[in-house]
Amino acid sequence: MTLSLLLTGSVILLSLLISKAMRRTPLPSLLLFIALGMLFGENGLFRIPFDDYQAVDIICSTALVIIMFYGGFGTSLKAARPVLKASVLLSTAGVALSALGLAALAHYILDLGKAESFLIGAVISSTDAASVFSILRGSRLSLKYHTDSLLEIESGSNDPMAFMLTAAAIAMMTGSDLSLPFLMGRQIVIGTAVGLFFGFAAARLLSRNVPNGSEARTLFLFSVMLLSYAVPALLGGNGYLGTYLCGIYLGNAPMPQKRNLVHFFDVLTQVAQVMIFFLLGLVVTPVTLPGVFVPALVLTVCLTFIVRPAVVALLLRPFGAPLSQVLLTSWAGLRGAASIVFAISAILSGAETTLNLFNLIFCMVLLSITFQGTLLPWVAKKLSMIDPASDVEKTFTDYEEDTDITFGHVHVDEHSGWNGHTLAELSVPSDLIVAMIVRDGKGIIPTGAVRLAAGDTLILGTHGFTSRKWALEEERVPAGSTLIGLPLESLPLSSRQRILLIRRGLKTLIPTGSSIIKEGDSLVHLKDAECFKKE
Repeated sequence: MTLSLLLTGSVILLSLLISKAMRRTPLPSLLLFIALGMLFGENGLFRIPFDDYQAVDIICSTALVIIMFYGGFGTSLKAARPVLKASVLLSTAGVALSALGLAALAHYILDLGKAESFLIGAVISSTDAASVFSILRGSRLSLKYHTDSLLEIESGSNDPMAFMLTAAAIAMMTGSDLSLPFLMGRQIVIGTAVGLFFGFAAARLLSRNVPNGSEARTLFLFSVMLLSYAVPALLGGNGYLGTYLCGIYLGNAPMPQKRNLVHFFDVLTQVAQVMIFFLLGLVVTPVTLPGVFVPALVLTVCLTFIVRPAVVALLLRPFGAPLSQVLLTSWAGLRGAASIVFAISAILSGAETTLNLFNLIFCMVLLSITFQGTLLPWVAKKLSMIDPASDVEKTFTDYEEDTDITFGHVHVDEHSGWNGHTLAELSVPSDLIVAMIVRDGKGIIPTGAVRLAAGDTLILGTHGFTSRKWALEEERVPAGSTLIGLPLESLPLSSRQRILLIRRGLKTLIPTGSSIIKEGDSLVHLKDAECFKKE
């Protein structure tokens, strides 16, 4: 146990230190975790023998549950509404078509059996949420036509479909008598119903401050996450679909003090990603990879340059997607940990394949992350798909500050009531301090005798806002909204609500009554927590 804890702590510490240095390189940080696993493995520097596929399957499947739940929890349906239909189509029909397309090419090019070809296609058919999220957010890639939202929803929601196809392929290869349409229908219906039920029930309880306290709410959500996977899985449904839908419902439901929940699951997801990629690197035997490298390269090329572009074009062009969006979406179809975990599940189920399925899928994932992931920012730039006026972080969940003192600034103009007065003459509340006065680019230490002048900027400090009674909520202004063009003073807001901020692209604006609302603005409300109970 001591050695296991030593290994775990060392790996996490090394991952944090090296990933910080890798931010300056175009390489995806997830490659680091795989490399660390291989470094500790039996062919690496530390030569730790590890081939317990059963343990890896349990640990990595649990980590996938965390990643799937947080993928849903962190997805803003408001931001993704313009591309919601297209992204859902990609994550369902797109996965099925990708699996069938690659299966056909594997059968005819590599002369593999139809069942084995379909198993390979099913296992590798989903794009990886962790890889896509890591590159989009790490490179601050804000894309045109809501493509970043499209990719986040597609990659976050297509694992359940890939899991169902993998289960169907395993049933075909192991000679199961269960009807495939019945198997897939049961997984979808039970997974959807149970996941939404847990999401709805948990959201209702949280909106009523049950349980009370941020720590209790965090543990409550953690248990809901586990149950939203386990219950549908026990009932014969799709657990991954259940936990993803539960996360989506909770992430988009109004609830007070969401910041602590987001931070907890963000850290938990990062640890899960480190664990899953490290274990997959640890369990692989690098000296056996050359035996499947050529088939893996052939299938990766087919998937990247033939199957994925054809499927994306077929599904997105009817929505009027421009060619640049189709090409970038095709290139952003990164494969990742879920595919390797599904391959392990297939091996443990007794499915026999001509090629070493684990090594084959591992090589394909490695090739995908290395080349597609590394070149994704460059491809986005070459296709002129980067939107400098937008922000990839579209989920407003952590406005409240943790620190005791929060700093802000106030500009004094010639019409200000503070212009011409000394600080001693102002009725400044006792818990609001003037930390500094900036005049003509120079800092002035404030004293009571300092007289303010037009053009001064005051740096103010006060206690951070941590009230349990009030919460912050974001409302995005979509195209065609009746709010566009209206000044704030004309809005019929309840006395319990007030617009504190307007997020416009990468800018945060302090609103006044004459501020005009524009398309794409995000209006941040200070809202009485009691309002949540009534919605």
